[in-house]
Amino acid sequence: MIEELRRRLRGLEKPPGLEDGPAALPLGAGAVDTVLGGGLMRGALHEIAASSEAHVAAATGFAMGVAARAAKNAVWIAEEMSALESGALYGPGLDGFGLAPERLVTVAVAQRRGLLWAMEEALRCRAVACVIGEMRHGALDAVAARRLSLAAAESGALALILRAAPEDDASTAATRWVIGAAASTHAHPRFTVALVRNRRGARGQWILEWSDSDGRFALAAHAQPVAQPVRHRPHQKVA
Repeated sequence: MIEELRRRLRGLEKPPGLEDGPAALPLGAGAVDTVLGGGLMRGALHEIAASSEAHVAAATGFAMGVAARAAKNAVWIAEEMSALESGALYGPGLDGFGLAPERLVTVAVAQRRGLLWAMEEALRCRAVACVIGEMRHGALDAVAARRLSLAAAESGALALILRAAPEDDASTAATRWVIGAAASTHAHPRFTVALVRNRRGARGQWILEWSDSDGRFALAAHAQPVAQPVRHRPHQKVA
């Protein structure tokens, strides 16, 4: 009887559908979701990095798409330096990804410590489905990453760390992504997407396109494949 009461109380603490929803959030592209085991793991920390400074906007757009797929409410927390260097979120751009302004709370913090604290507090809010922390360069403290992972696991929300460039630091994140902009033949944005860490196993590279008509990612049609990096190229001898 006591356990049943506890279960009902936990159910009342979350918005309808969040606790009883799927354990994974499908991105929409079948090939990617298969590698992920059905989609992005809910209740976990994920890292999204731009392939370089020039691709920060693409990485931001990819994070917007993930947040829109998560539905419900989202919290976007950014270091003030990020807004100065990369610009603030653009309303029409949010609409293009199906992320309605009334579903999004934005927070600006002065220091990295404040960003990590605000993320952890937002993740513990039962009404929030996705929390995005936008940080500049620098390693992510392992203890802080672990705390974010635990907070996400408690609530079932998605925790996304958005970085301006790839990092090699160790992390407890379930996945790590490197995102770049890809050429598009029409209005839909395209991304080069590299899954470089996947706690569930396989990794991969794709070119994805955001479809605003049905709010999902799809494999880009007629796109050039993403080339694998050359690991070793021997020097050619000159006669």
